[in-house]
Amino acid sequence: MTASIIHTRDGALARLTFNRPASLNAMGFEMGTLWRDLAHEITADPTVGAIVLDAAGPAFCAGGDVVEMAASGSSGDDITAMARVIHDGIRTFVDSDIPIVAAVQGAVAGGGLGLMLTADYVVAGPRARFVSKYANIGLTPDLGVSTLLPAAVGQTRALRILLDDLTIDAATALEWGLVTEIADDPGARAAELARFWLDGATAAFGHAKRLVRAGARRAFADNLDDEARTIGASFDTPQAKARVAAFAAASTSPTSEKGRA
Repeated sequence: MTASIIHTRDGALARLTFNRPASLNAMGFEMGTLWRDLAHEITADPTVGAIVLDAAGPAFCAGGDVVEMAASGSSGDDITAMARVIHDGIRTFVDSDIPIVAAVQGAVAGGGLGLMLTADYVVAGPRARFVSKYANIGLTPDLGVSTLLPAAVGQTRALRILLDDLTIDAATALEWGLVTEIADDPGARAAELARFWLDGATAAFGHAKRLVRAGARRAFADNLDDEARTIGASFDTPQAKARVAAFAAASTSPTSEKGRA
């Protein structure tokens, strides 16, 4: 049986590929459980330095598998339980100190928006499309959409997406801040960015992601304390010591402008 999410490794790079193309990668019960389990497995692995999230087929993710929900005779309690399982995975990825880049093609709908925004950097193809569709079938936002969407585009635009039958194209998504950039080959660009993180100060990129994510939901003073602790710990690492020394040397060189602000 083919896995609904394919997990591969290339050194310190972990890749998660949604793999239900015939269902537009809609997340059903089995896929949701696998998502949570992989989130815990990958974020607990100290050898992982970056994550690429992508999808097989013509769409990134159509959200929850409503067809499976209807066919299984699920109750509201069943749906709540499954949402909590998927939310566990989302929270685990968002709270981690591993930067995540998503490569997005085709349609992203409903809860697929929340799964996409689990990533810290979103590369969209020029024909990507984004839509809510929750209310069209009498359902409400889940998979982090009510929090992650307004954090990305602002409350007014988030409400417009959720309350109007609105489809956002890639150019509008970029203008609104729903995606980070547009690339003809989002998969190749996502891999390039992940490699940039891994070839650079990997831990620093990860902690920068963690500080920004955590700072959005806690007191300013708490984030300042965390910033102070984190930069101090970073300064004592061999990687930072070498880079700081190189930066200082370049900045004080009388014949070079390298390293100057």
